[in-house]
Amino acid sequence: MKKMFGVWVVIVFGFILLLAACGEKSQEDVVEKLESKLEEMNGYKANAEMTMNTGQEDQKYNIEVWHKKKDFYRVKLTNDKDEKGSQIILKNKDGVFVLSPALNKSFKFQKEWPENGSQPYLYQSLVNDILKDQEANFKVNDNYYIFETQTNYQSNNNLPYQEIYFDKKTYTPVMVKVLDKDKQALVEVKFSDFNTKPKFKDDDFAMEKNMSSATAEAPVSSDGKTDAFTVLYPLNMVGSEMVEKKQVDMENGQRVIMTFSGEKNFTLIEEKMDVVPTMSSPQAVNGEIVNLGHSIGALSENTIEWSNDGMNFLLASEELTKEELIEVAKSVQGKEVK
Repeated sequence: MKKMFGVWVVIVFGFILLLAACGEKSQEDVVEKLESKLEEMNGYKANAEMTMNTGQEDQKYNIEVWHKKKDFYRVKLTNDKDEKGSQIILKNKDGVFVLSPALNKSFKFQKEWPENGSQPYLYQSLVNDILKDQEANFKVNDNYYIFETQTNYQSNNNLPYQEIYFDKKTYTPVMVKVLDKDKQALVEVKFSDFNTKPKFKDDDFAMEKNMSSATAEAPVSSDGKTDAFTVLYPLNMVGSEMVEKKQVDMENGQRVIMTFSGEKNFTLIEEKMDVVPTMSSPQAVNGEIVNLGHSIGALSENTIEWSNDGMNFLLASEELTKEELIEVAKSVQGKEVK
């Protein structure tokens, strides 16, 4: 009788193990489910916080992502250190734009974004990176399906990997860690909510509506003068040093031109306008959108432009590589020359 009981225990225990094994999805099952969920959705709205520790100090963004199938995107990024407003990456039927509403400034890009590189806050980009990487690693824990894949950052080879965490019940992203060559997380995106059944208004992706938060004037003090113009300097000068600094008074503001010379020559121009100019046509850029940590930049062959904390910046060089342009631009945070 005891022997019979022991046999039944072995059979029941084995059956439980078999059920448990059958209940855990394989990598192929999860990828197939991610693809089908992406196909079924008509769009989504998501909120996330992105932390970047690629510079001298951590930079944090609050991110609001709207996507309407198939090609409409609105990504609003608010840097907690920029008191003068948010930036918006917008894709609609007219093209791809980076908007700085508080400065009435906009750039227009070619339509390849977001397909031309990894975007850690876009569901489509994360799934596509998994599909493209035939050697993607896959892990499962109690709450998440976890993929480690290669990334595709065209102008930054220092972030070759990413870890993507998907909720096991909803198959929506929970967290993304972008890793350096030593597998250290330099960028982290944490999603706080993800709505796969959103509602949109007809003009939610219209440029005019998204620029409407622009202010008429720059912040002024009690005596009617504009805020002081704080000149920022690059902390990473790629072996060069500043050899000239000129300040120019313009009709509606101030401009500072700094020339750097040494191993690599480059020029940095900073502008602060007393009055926000009237919105003009977007400035066309034959280049790409890059995240500088403190703001979103427009990178072309020899220049990179961005807006931050109520100021406009232009970095230009015939000698810096694109990666060096980005690294110098990221470091424009110092308030005095060391």
